[in-house]
Amino acid sequence: MLGAIIHGFVLSFGLILAFGAQNIFLFNQGAAHKKLRHTMPSVVTASICDTILIVLAVLGVSLIVMTVPVFQIIFFAAGFLFLIYIGWSIWSSDPVEVNKQHGAMSAKKQILFAISVSLLNPHAVLDTVGVIGTNSLRYSATSELIGFTIACIVVSWVSFIGLAMIGKTIRTIDKEGKIVVLINKISAVIIWGVAIFLVYQLYLLIQ
Repeated sequence: MLGAIIHGFVLSFGLILAFGAQNIFLFNQGAAHKKLRHTMPSVVTASICDTILIVLAVLGVSLIVMTVPVFQIIFFAAGFLFLIYIGWSIWSSDPVEVNKQHGAMSAKKQILFAISVSLLNPHAVLDTVGVIGTNSLRYSATSELIGFTIACIVVSWVSFIGLAMIGKTIRTIDKEGKIVVLINKISAVIIWGVAIFLVYQLYLLIQ
């Protein structure tokens, strides 16, 4: 069982290191709020969504859904539109306004954004289904499967809190918002790159 837990920790940590739309959103929320507790709606929501995806992936439910072509097309199309939107939101965000607290999202908006960035983000979902779901197949013993699943979930929760904390720390250091501007521009380009890749995948699906 210990091996399964270590496997889950290492695997999930490796996935978290990929700075995708979900991570960028949580980081930006940390940078946008003066107090860490104000980012909790987005952190907790994203963590819950990740927990659901991990459980579904381990159970094999999400893998079955993602093998249906119609669902794949809808998912990729929605994901493309979502990534274009969030990329533009990050690119056009004003760090000066953020520092004045006007750029920080309300709790309700954080929750809605966190749900979309978690469940409509093909990169995050495919990682969960393709990587965590596939790796879980090696465990037949219930105890090992539970240990692997819990390890993956714990890494998600801790990492998301950590991302918000890092964002808040940079906000404290970067009084003028110059670092945040640079990070936002790079983040937006990365997100748009993923969106372009989705268009290519969508093209392959409808051929």
